[in-house]
Amino acid sequence: MELFDTNMQKGAPLADRMRPNTLDNFFGQEHVVGKKTLLRRAIEADKLSSSIFFGPPGTGKTTLAQIIAETTQSDFVKVNAVTTGVKEVRELIAAAESRLKMTGTSTYLLLDECHRWSKSQSDSILPAIEKGVIKFIGSTTENPLIAMTPAIVSRCRIFQFRPLTREDVKKVILRALTDEERGFGYMKIKVEEDALMHIVDTANGDARAALNAIELAVLTTAPNEEGITHITLDIAEESIQKRAVRCDEEEYYNMLSAFCKSLRGSDSDAALFWFARMVYAGVDPRIICRRMIAHASEDVGMANPGALQQAVAAMQALEFNGMPEARLNIAQAIIFICESPKSNSVCMAVDAAFVAAEKSYQSGVPVHLRDTHYAGADSLGNGKGYLYPHDFPGHFTKQQYMPDELLGVHFYEPSEQGNEKRIKEAIEKRRSID
Repeated sequence: MELFDTNMQKGAPLADRMRPNTLDNFFGQEHVVGKKTLLRRAIEADKLSSSIFFGPPGTGKTTLAQIIAETTQSDFVKVNAVTTGVKEVRELIAAAESRLKMTGTSTYLLLDECHRWSKSQSDSILPAIEKGVIKFIGSTTENPLIAMTPAIVSRCRIFQFRPLTREDVKKVILRALTDEERGFGYMKIKVEEDALMHIVDTANGDARAALNAIELAVLTTAPNEEGITHITLDIAEESIQKRAVRCDEEEYYNMLSAFCKSLRGSDSDAALFWFARMVYAGVDPRIICRRMIAHASEDVGMANPGALQQAVAAMQALEFNGMPEARLNIAQAIIFICESPKSNSVCMAVDAAFVAAEKSYQSGVPVHLRDTHYAGADSLGNGKGYLYPHDFPGHFTKQQYMPDELLGVHFYEPSEQGNEKRIKEAIEKRRSID
């Protein structure tokens, strides 16, 4: 049996072989498991309560759970949310309860991809958590506050894992290259500094991606005459060709929020960056264009009416030309919106109008504004007293357009920004006419 286990270990991917087995050789997440942190103290004292680890891939969530399994005196069971149903969970809970009664040994239940559990699956485990039959450890790349049922989340401590720093990823790679038992320390390997840093940078804080890349580079490169496996920048670029960008539901909304706030904040550089980041991560550019159309009126409005035209034109260019050509048109609209004077007066005006429409007393349309197109309308007095503006100097004459209960109420209050300064002067002039 030990022979088979040894063979499986040797045949396992480098990232799996190099998993740290103690807290002392665990890289990164100092804010979570650094010296004197709550989680580290709980693990070392074997007093960890139900917890959820969440963060990007390759940041050590499952590794830390396995370290807990190695250090705890409790029983440890690992399952995956994708393959484990309610029936299997109940069987695990029954076994855990039996162990607790017979030997006094508690059980940790590690659930990978825990955000994939349905409400019924989550509900099946709640009584066992509450009674202390099991200690739950969930591992997920999704934000549990969004992706998981509140009942489970409220019974767990949440620990957020962050992408590893460049220095952490570099240490992980160097350890793999020098470890004779689990890594490539038994080989003669020379990695150029620029090749190493390319892998570090492109891995984007994901240790697993970095180890997979260095493993591919080493195993596919023949040794030279001196028996040295020489990893150059060209080989590194082939081994990890594209930076991995996380774009789960939470990160998608975070990036979209950053893009919208950059538009509103008049930061062209930041808005262009978040646009490029989202497209690179696979976000449909039509979503970005739709947000631009909304912000053209919400945050620019009448201060520069051309912003809406630019946004709509960018959407049309995307439909006509497609990507990547439409990147230029979208970028132009982004810059136009960012660099336009800002005003939220259109947004404020329509919001106020909708509130008034909902709450004001419905007394009917003033008689002189009513429809006159049908026969007999004049017998009802419809249109009587209406003044046709084009018959007056300046194509304007003062008359009542609001219902009686809203006389004197103004929804649109133009700002001093851009084109609205001229509009404001015109409105004030009309309102001053007796």
